[in-house]
Amino acid sequence: MASGRRDFSQFQAKLEKHIERLPDYAQRAQQKLQRYTEQGSSGAVTRPKVVSQAMPVLNEARAKWVAWNSPEAKLARRKRRTSRALTLWIMAAVLFVLYAVIGGLGLAGAGGVAEAVPGIFGAVVFTTLSVKSGLRLRQLNRVVLPVSTTPPPLPPSGSAARAPMQRLAECESTLADLLRQLSEPSALGAAPVPEYSVADARSTAAEAATALRALALRIQSIERARDAAPAGERAALDSAVATLREQLDDGVESFAALVAAAGRAVAASSHGLADSRLFLTDATDRLAGLALALRELST
Repeated sequence: MASGRRDFSQFQAKLEKHIERLPDYAQRAQQKLQRYTEQGSSGAVTRPKVVSQAMPVLNEARAKWVAWNSPEAKLARRKRRTSRALTLWIMAAVLFVLYAVIGGLGLAGAGGVAEAVPGIFGAVVFTTLSVKSGLRLRQLNRVVLPVSTTPPPLPPSGSAARAPMQRLAECESTLADLLRQLSEPSALGAAPVPEYSVADARSTAAEAATALRALALRIQSIERARDAAPAGERAALDSAVATLREQLDDGVESFAALVAAAGRAVAASSHGLADSRLFLTDATDRLAGLALALRELST
């Protein structure tokens, strides 16, 4: 039984690996088809639309697969199944209680204890199942999932949002390491920056990153619309993508400023200076205003 589970987990891991590489396969096929078209045509190069249109579909399928297998989605499915089972057991227990009452009082038969025994037995069984399901649901509601350290998937390689999102992922990794150092006690026994300042910077950075990723998703949506639009309407969509790309670059640049401020705070704390908190607070305030503007822009 354990070996079967192990084999299935290995198969699932291989399947997830191949699904994650589907966009790469499609990109390679697109490049090969483009080279073949360039060699076979003496005039203008025709764009391989079939492969380019399949890229968003593959990316969407991979995103859905990753979301379906996320710990949050698995926990939500367990809660739904347990809640449905609890409702079913309660309804069955109520029906058997009614059956026992009707049989015991003789409302539908001779009456007596003998008539009520099946209903009592069924009520006990399904009440026990209801209690077990209720305790299971209570346990699931108390589950606290660990914070995922896996960065979200990057946009496709041909997207205008890929380079900013790649830089954002690097900034997030660096910032997490710097904030960890700022929250650790120094040689004097106290952290160089108050814990609430570090927590504020961490939450503001997470909010800004979420807003930036929402803006990147808007860019990808417009790019898909551009690829499917007629040739005469693509210029306006390209202009919209360029405008949002500038806003995305500005947002990532401001996020990088917070990383730089955190780095200066770490450097100041290592020399015993009192300006480390000032560096981090100032950058956090500026990033908070940016996060608010980006959130309003992405909605």
